[in-house]
This record gives sequence, C-alpha cells and structure tokens, in this order.
Amino acid sequence: QVQLAESGGGSVQAGGSLRLSCAASTFISSSNCMGWFRQAPGKEREGVARIYTGTGATYYAVSVKGRFTISQDNAKNTVYLQMNSLNTEDTAIYYCAARSGYCSPQSSAFSYWGQGTQVTVSS
Repeated sequence: QVQLAESGGGSVQAGGSLRLSCAASTFISSSNCMGWFRQAPGKEREGVARIYTGTGATYYAVSVKGRFTISQDNAKNTVYLQMNSLNTEDTAIYYCAARSGYCSPQSSAFSYWGQGTQVTVSS
C-alpha cells in the first residue's frame, strides 16, 4: 500500500509562485508514474503534470506548460510541483497520485491518491 502526503498549498496573489510536495511511502525509486491532478469547484478533475520515475520523463497539461515544473527526489521519495506565474484559473485542490508502470493521462488509471492540498490564487 502506497501512502501519499501532499503539502505546500496555500493562498497567493496572481503572478506568484508555490511549490507543492508529495511525500510517498515508497514508489519513487521504481519505474512508476507520479502525477499531479487538480479539481476546481464545479469542474472535473484534470491532469496537471506527470513524471515517469524510471526515466524522469515529464508530461504537462497545455494550460500549465512553461509555468509548472514537476520533479522528483528519489532519496526523499518525494515529488514536487513548482508552480510559477499563477493565475486565478489555477485555483483548485491539488492531488498527488501514483500508479505502477507508464504515465497514463487518465486519472482513473492511478491507484493511489493523497488527501489533496488547496491552492487559492487571488487577483
């Protein structure tokens, strides 16, 4: 059983930055996929970024590409999401997720989820 714990959410003004962390009980050093998803009020959960831990290959949603960076620290079993140039559309609960194998873009393919961390961006 993999346990995930997010941290780093909070409130920030538009144009600001936040870094989210996802501490995993295991998984990071193996060939698995770690992802960040978000869900805004009244909207469906959407993928933000994913990283394949075996190679470090990364994948981003179009809406965040160039602003967000996903990275991993194998020694700490932690995945990060650096979020720059935040705007009000980025306001959501952000979830860390993990799955065995390749980086599917579908949230339904991920077996393990954290509890979520709130990110609020004000104008």
